[in-house]
Amino acid sequence: MLSDRASWGLKIAAVGGLLFLHLPILLIFLYAFTTEERTYQFPPPGLTLDWFGVAWNREDIWPPLYLSLQVAAISTALALVLGTLVAAAMARARFFGRDQISLLILLPIALPGVITGMSLRSAFGVMDIPFSTWTIILGHATFCIVIVYNNAVARFRRLSGGILEASADLGANSFQTFRHVLLPNLGSALLAGGMLAFALSFDEVIVTTFTAGQQSTLPIWMLNELVRPRQRPVTNVVAIIVFAATFLPILAAYYLTRGGSETSAVLTPPSR
Repeated sequence: MLSDRASWGLKIAAVGGLLFLHLPILLIFLYAFTTEERTYQFPPPGLTLDWFGVAWNREDIWPPLYLSLQVAAISTALALVLGTLVAAAMARARFFGRDQISLLILLPIALPGVITGMSLRSAFGVMDIPFSTWTIILGHATFCIVIVYNNAVARFRRLSGGILEASADLGANSFQTFRHVLLPNLGSALLAGGMLAFALSFDEVIVTTFTAGQQSTLPIWMLNELVRPRQRPVTNVVAIIVFAATFLPILAAYYLTRGGSETSAVLTPPSR
């Protein structure tokens, strides 16, 4: 048993760590309402909601926002398809080099973003592929696939192979087995993986910098605004939007997978 003094010390250290992580976020929120346009004076001289209207009317914000949503949506869709297929192959099959291939699949999320971005830029240059929305999507898909794969392969490994055999014994074909057996068991894991992939893609900066060319996603727009600010509070307003677009899917993914250790093994006979 820990002494009361040690217990209080751990609690204070935990609170200090949480404050260190989250106070900067609270400051971003605070300075989205400041009346001061150029400097970050603390405490703010006044508070206003006017910057939200200014941000809404800034025409240079909307194209990067649309591009970020488009890239995140397509990258997530690609990741859901490819990540699920790879997870099915890795979880259900045994073959030579399986562990090495698993390591290669995980590398894009393990390597620093700078390495991934430089590698992609070099590859696009060698293949003479012009930078476009699709090069950004391909760059984001490299790590989005890993996110979906991790969720899907964990759920695949908890599934009993007996339910697939039982489905075949009942006369179900491959599509019916996928629809009535696999999908209900994988659904929450895939949804959570898709939400996490969308959130990571939406606020990604480093890989985007190497693959975007002259285009600008919303995080790149924010980075440029911080370097050459026009209206500092507007950047903070956009930061709140990015925070909501990433935090809410992550929170939903957490609630979807927190009970994922219990995988249903109930087989519903497929309709014919």
